[in-house]
Amino acid sequence: MQTSKSQQLPKVGPFRYIFGHNPRWNGLSGVESVLRLFILLLFAAFFVMPLVWLLIAPTRLWRDMYDLTKSPLEIGSFANYIVAWNNIAEFGKGLMVTWTVNSIWYTLTCVFLSVAVSIPTGYVLATMKFKGRKLVMWLTLITMILPGSAMVLPLFLEMNLLRLINNPWSVILPSAFAPFGVYLSYVYYSVSIPRDLLAAGKVDGCSEWQLFWHVGLPLGRTIIATLAFLTFNGAWNNYFLPFVMLNHKETYNLPLGIASLMNATAGSPTFLRELPINEPEKALGGLFMIIPVMVIFLFAQKYVVQGLAAGAVKE
Repeated sequence: MQTSKSQQLPKVGPFRYIFGHNPRWNGLSGVESVLRLFILLLFAAFFVMPLVWLLIAPTRLWRDMYDLTKSPLEIGSFANYIVAWNNIAEFGKGLMVTWTVNSIWYTLTCVFLSVAVSIPTGYVLATMKFKGRKLVMWLTLITMILPGSAMVLPLFLEMNLLRLINNPWSVILPSAFAPFGVYLSYVYYSVSIPRDLLAAGKVDGCSEWQLFWHVGLPLGRTIIATLAFLTFNGAWNNYFLPFVMLNHKETYNLPLGIASLMNATAGSPTFLRELPINEPEKALGGLFMIIPVMVIFLFAQKYVVQGLAAGAVKE
């Protein structure tokens, strides 16, 4: 079946196709496109330039970075990457490797515990009616809206009571059992899981656990991936909680370790330092923190977008 010319979609330029069409701006289509493109490029430059600087800084010598006659984005030798990494790796007799291993362990454990606790809890709150359900929901919401700084002292006292101060579990447990994950999974399951499907499963003799395992988990792959990424991002970049809970450098994670590396060399002359830890080394440390999050986001962005939009439209 051929479409008549009157039924064909109007032809639009690439900018109008990307940024949308507003009939009120017909007389200013070119100006609108240029303005929108300029705003997008301005915001892109604002957010991308720090990352570009992190990529370039390890290639330069620290003396050149203080030379105002040279461009801040001047590219040096990529061999300086190896020099900067060797300086970081030798700091504290290999503490960088220890911090990296600690971060991986803390983060993966947080992700596993968060998903294992939040997904079943949200499923139960969304699909079952039981005594005390509203109380649990209210406590979850109240805890979620409390600022993190207000929870530091209670968490410290709690971990101290359990004798977990300066123990990795004092960082893992508060980060894993977060109310946001429970509420996110509750919202997802409350609007996305078919009630008729659950009723049919109960008629066939399925228990609540079997319904969750065979229905809730397969339908919740999107929210599981979203929660896993958000937990990974928060645990990997967690600085304040380890700063409060941990005292020994051997137990630090990467954010706290890199901060201590910067503080150990700040204000002291280069000739008095054990190792030359300057701006190139610090930039490489920051880049080392960013790369894992960027890589995982590239693989998880599809599920993150679907998970964040879950519940926006109820079919």
